[in-house]
Amino acid sequence: MAAKATTVREALAKWEEKTGEKASEATAIKLYGQVPAVEKMDASLSTLAKCEKLSLSTNCIEKITNLNGLKNLRILSLGRNNIKALTGLEAVGDTLEELWISYNLIEKLKGIQCMKNLKILYMSNNLVKEWGEFSRLADLPCLSDLVFVGNPLEEKCSSEGTWMDEASKRLPNLRKLDGTPVIKQEEDEGEGES
Repeated sequence: MAAKATTVREALAKWEEKTGEKASEATAIKLYGQVPAVEKMDASLSTLAKCEKLSLSTNCIEKITNLNGLKNLRILSLGRNNIKALTGLEAVGDTLEELWISYNLIEKLKGIQCMKNLKILYMSNNLVKEWGEFSRLADLPCLSDLVFVGNPLEEKCSSEGTWMDEASKRLPNLRKLDGTPVIKQEEDEGEGES
């Protein structure tokens, strides 16, 4: 018989006990690597109104849910879970600046376009394989730092030697890709002026 999952409520109680802080007052809360794992982002997250940085990485979460109450959330860490889609982020679309979601099962990027202030997206080792999906990232006006290594699309293009060029062409505002500064070609500035 498998161990029962840890609920967010239980994880928060454990965290409060360990830190001596009140979750509802805290700005940074780490619930990563719970044993047994957290499987659901349940409604007790809505009590975290002051939280700016929330970590739920290394659990067994399948869906992003119940972020409505997190009015101040700037950094959300969900790496090493079983997340398949980016739906559920709308609730924090106006505040979130960093999303860490590497090592999940994301193939489609539908839902990402609500992240109007997202600057940093770490989503290595997911399942994105099409430029059509990758190009949705162009809807993020503030995105400047992207880690995408270990997605089938990146692996294929890197083996062909085209990854940096193709990815940065589609995301002209990008300053860093996979940890490497993006060097913009300056010579196209003067085109069409002769």
